[in-house]
Amino acid sequence: MKPHRLTILPGGERVITERIEGVRSAAIGLWIGAGSRDEPVTKAGVSHFIEHLLFKGTERYDAVEIAELFDTMGGELNAATSRETTVVYTRVPDDHLDVALEVMTDMVFAPSLNDIDSEREVVLEEIAMVDDNPQDLVHDLAAESVFGDHPLGRPVIGRAEVIASISRRSLHGYHRSAYTGPNVVLAAAGNVDHKRIVAALRKSRKGVESKAAALPRKPAGRVAAPGIRFLKKNTEQYHVCLAGPGIRRDDPRRYASALLDAILGGSASSRLFQEIREKRGMAYSVYSYGSQYLDAGQIGIYVGTREENLRECLEVIGAELRDVGAGNLRNGELERAKENMKGRLLLSLESTSARMSRLGKAVVLGMEILPIEEIERRIVAVTEDDVAALARDLYTPELLSAAGIGPSEKLFRTAVQRLNPSAVERAA
Repeated sequence: MKPHRLTILPGGERVITERIEGVRSAAIGLWIGAGSRDEPVTKAGVSHFIEHLLFKGTERYDAVEIAELFDTMGGELNAATSRETTVVYTRVPDDHLDVALEVMTDMVFAPSLNDIDSEREVVLEEIAMVDDNPQDLVHDLAAESVFGDHPLGRPVIGRAEVIASISRRSLHGYHRSAYTGPNVVLAAAGNVDHKRIVAALRKSRKGVESKAAALPRKPAGRVAAPGIRFLKKNTEQYHVCLAGPGIRRDDPRRYASALLDAILGGSASSRLFQEIREKRGMAYSVYSYGSQYLDAGQIGIYVGTREENLRECLEVIGAELRDVGAGNLRNGELERAKENMKGRLLLSLESTSARMSRLGKAVVLGMEILPIEEIERRIVAVTEDDVAALARDLYTPELLSAAGIGPSEKLFRTAVQRLNPSAVERAA
């Protein structure tokens, strides 16, 4: 028997819930299958801007009332925009569930989109904040180095020139096209009753029968050859991302990919953390990461280091990538990564918010919801050969682009030359 229940409303909205015995909290998320990759270049950042404006009020609740209501409940109302989704979410005591649902559905489906100019300034300040933070900004350069001018290569937060000029009419138009029934999922986990939640959403959508199509999604297409992106800033450190194409989210190798990430730079015992930070003291922050999308993916490695350490840092990274790709996994390395992954999975089951996110994200992205036992089985089934083969496919240094922020592009190129000379030559 499945622990969750799924209902599709006449308007195409989907409701998925999971009842968890012994808790008094309810985690709720309204997921919209639209993000920055669904925006034309002339509206880059509109998804994130609308996410902000949802909090500015509806016809029934103004912005202050929304904030006061959730403060009174003891819950925190928040939202997030990614490349493929937008979500408004909260966790509240179960006796406040009905009010929370009523306010959140009103925010998502019937925002007034008022106070645009004041919130426009807030978003412009947020963009400026990212521009002032090279640790964040370099990841945008890395995405651009992999996806070029495709929307997946643009910053989720948007571009200042678009946000500064976009009209209320354009915002309304995008909201109507993106926040449509088949594009919306209501997920809930905790002390929740499925029928009650379905009834609440049905009430808020009374009379809405339209099944308008979701936004057309531009295919990722062919990824460009590895190259270089550099932004000159007078920083104390060089902030570097090595990035390349990853795997799509339905790729059966995703479990091997997660384990490879843990081995390379995803934990305190990972190779890059130990070799660069703990043994050599050349960086405070060093890690690997990965993103998986409908039809594409991206992998990356970040390090922030001073000028005198830059060249050696990249040499160490290159040596570790080649070592794993050659199949030279250390004793107990893969087993430790498997236990880490299984442990984090089990710990997440104690969080109603994590369970809600698991359900909502899976449904809005069209992913299969696997039983925990099956996920564990797939983790255990990954072999050392699987990890090594994926490392060769994704992390061979000659396949990686390099994005950097720092004082000297010449010094950056010299350091990257040792890792991937063809990328430097291509960018010359």
